[in-house]
Amino acid sequence: MTGVVLERFLADEAATARLGEDLAMSLRPGDVLALKGDLGAGKSSLARALIRAMTDDADLDVPSPTFTLVQSYEARVPVHHFDLYRLSSASELDELGFDEALAQGAALVEWPERAEAYLPKTSVLIELVHQDDGRLVRLSGQGAAVERAARSLAMREFLERAGWGEAQRRYFIGDASARSYEIVSLAGLPPRVLMNSPRLVLGPPVRDGKPYAVIAHTAQSVSAFVAIDRALRAGGVSAPEIHAQDLDQGFLLLEHLGSEGFLGQHGQPVAERYAAAAELLAMMHGKAWPDRIEAAPGLFHDVPPFDRDAMMIEAELLLDWYVPAMSGGPASDALRVGYTKEWNAVLDRLEGREYTLMLRDFHSPNIIWRGERTGHDRLGIVDVQDALIGPSAYDLASLAMDARVTISPEIERRTLDAYIAARHKAGVFNEDEFVETYAMMAAQRNSKILGIFVRLEKRDGKPYYLKHLPRIRDYLRRALAHPGLASLRDFYTAHGLLEERSL
Repeated sequence: MTGVVLERFLADEAATARLGEDLAMSLRPGDVLALKGDLGAGKSSLARALIRAMTDDADLDVPSPTFTLVQSYEARVPVHHFDLYRLSSASELDELGFDEALAQGAALVEWPERAEAYLPKTSVLIELVHQDDGRLVRLSGQGAAVERAARSLAMREFLERAGWGEAQRRYFIGDASARSYEIVSLAGLPPRVLMNSPRLVLGPPVRDGKPYAVIAHTAQSVSAFVAIDRALRAGGVSAPEIHAQDLDQGFLLLEHLGSEGFLGQHGQPVAERYAAAAELLAMMHGKAWPDRIEAAPGLFHDVPPFDRDAMMIEAELLLDWYVPAMSGGPASDALRVGYTKEWNAVLDRLEGREYTLMLRDFHSPNIIWRGERTGHDRLGIVDVQDALIGPSAYDLASLAMDARVTISPEIERRTLDAYIAARHKAGVFNEDEFVETYAMMAAQRNSKILGIFVRLEKRDGKPYYLKHLPRIRDYLRRALAHPGLASLRDFYTAHGLLEERSL
């Protein structure tokens, strides 16, 4: 494996603190940062800045662990600060709980040479030496941790080019993908959002020589976000203004639309907000949207169609991941054949129905509530890169059967009614056809999500998504209750796909 080597000159303590922030933003459980340098070289200063950034506490007391040997801090990723200067033997790391620390957090290790073979080969070595009136820092290593650190340093350089080089960086949010977001702050200016969107790594071919992401039309680069964002803003939707962009590296500096989520203070759905979002969708669905959008001069994004192949491979995630987890074995050939037949019969009926720009993940995590504003401007929309041209009913199904929060049948009905009323008010609208399409898309989406949430646990080590499964099964039962989906409902019931199961 090729190693990574980076050098940076730190002119003063502020530059050292910024490096600490940059490293903090890249830190993940299991990472080890090995801090090497003479006494007074700046190891403790760097560690202090990193820990304060991780805990988001600029005044946090961060004592040197010279005598305690280890100090631990609760943070987004728990941080354990080791000073091994007084270690008499590397084996003492067992008594200090070094392995346990890495199992649930990250470690900063001063005097790492005393750890001998205990440090993982994937540790990031950070060497500090005095140079002129400042410090020279050298980062080296191999593996994901040092690659993340290098990317974080590249994000700082992006901020510098945008005039935000001295900004404070704080973790904001991550999602089920590799994307992450930070809040960056600079005195005298409104905070902004720093988006880190690495190019999608395509998996192995799964059908016809194509990876899953290609068939499902998952966005592969940040250019898709830029294009869709610009189209939405031009169409009267409050998507974030883009202040700076680096499409090659996947960095964006965005307007911060606000911090108030779409839910109440106890995480409950607020019916009025869901109705307002439904009315925004109704407005959007009354417009004509382009399917080819310029993301940068001469660079265009072609909005993919939500075609049958994409719908089917998403729905089949239920067979690929959910069924094996619930039954203890792979889906049988007979189940696959019957499932494909039933779904194809449903999708045949989409011919001629209303298609438009669909944002695909139009639900509470991606909607900001701005109650001080009026009309559609109360809703800030983010996470739009995976937009497709597909059935208009899909986004309403995503909203009214929110995967991350329990929507009662009553609030679902109010959300649907708000949309329908707005569409009727705007002009001719085929309500019966739309409601059936809504049920189809809700069934497709929730079948997909059952598979995705299991995949996130089994493949990606993210077990917290499993808590949502009972809700998704309930949504699926609701969708399949539509008379037009009776045959599909009978198939799901016959094969136990709607039963409550424990994973």
